Amino acid sequence: MATDSKIMARAIQRYREDVERRREEYAQRVQTIYRRVPRTEEIDRELRSTMGQIVSRAFRRGTDPTSVISALKERNLALQRERAEALVAAGYPFDALENKPACALCGDSGFVDGRPCRCLMAYYTREQNRELSRMLDVGNQSFDTFSFQWYDQRLWPEEGISPRQNMELIYEICVNYAHSFGERSSNLLMTGAPGLGKTFLSACIAREVSGAGFSVVYDTASHVFGQFENEKFGRENPFDSDAGADVNRYFNCDLLIVDDLGSEMTTAFVVSALYQIVNTRMVTGKKTILNTNLSLEELGKRYGAAILSRIEGEYQILTFFGEDIRQLKR
Repeated sequence: MATDSKIMARAIQRYREDVERRREEYAQRVQTIYRRVPRTEEIDRELRSTMGQIVSRAFRRGTDPTSVISALKERNLALQRERAEALVAAGYPFDALENKPACALCGDSGFVDGRPCRCLMAYYTREQNRELSRMLDVGNQSFDTFSFQWYDQRLWPEEGISPRQNMELIYEICVNYAHSFGERSSNLLMTGAPGLGKTFLSACIAREVSGAGFSVVYDTASHVFGQFENEKFGRENPFDSDAGADVNRYFNCDLLIVDDLGSEMTTAFVVSALYQIVNTRMVTGKKTILNTNLSLEELGKRYGAAILSRIEGEYQILTFFGEDIRQLKR
């Protein structure tokens, strides 16, 4: 399971900001308690003193420190009991002066054995959802909110099935794909006229797969190929993200969703970039979802036989048909 370095960097930053905020809140809480219950500050000062004595006795040579250390430990426990009683009597929890990490597993470091802890991965998921939300309504677009009511239940003779039945099949495929996403998942090509739910279902998949901890990148075809051009020719846009970093994300994320393929101005460079995406991700076992309003025949004419061959051989093809839902809603 890969992580997106761009998203992870932001997750680590937010994680560390929250750790520092909790430290500041703890320091403020301690000072407040010390003012309200002065005896607790005296006890803490004495506890630090006894701990120093325990360490000193333990390392002193030539004498047996066992009895002294035992007595100091007893004194230490007695002071802790007194502090707890004083805190409770003042209306505080007995452990209000203890600085416990929010995550006991990693001690708020964010890592366990050099790998991101589950607490840091929760931040990663939130940051990834923020990134996806720039272009997808992942907050509202979910499988639970998908509606079949806009799809005609009458048989379309040329298709041999009704739009409703077709969408029920596609919906089940997408749900299963999202919930079982992994190394054995297929690639998907969603093809059909505009306004039939391709982007909506892509958002649903992105939401579920991202929530499972996989790295997901969603982008429009025009922006993807624009970033390839910027990276290739060294162009810089102060209002856009780093092109080289984005191109690396397109190749390395667990799931890449390219929306509206065919809406861009198609050039030899674009065809080459699409081939790189399709072929490289296929060879490395990374999964891709392509959304397009073009038919398979139109894809072949626009991008060439080599790309079409790989799509037909390595992608599960989901064909959408029906009336434009956006127009029906209007």
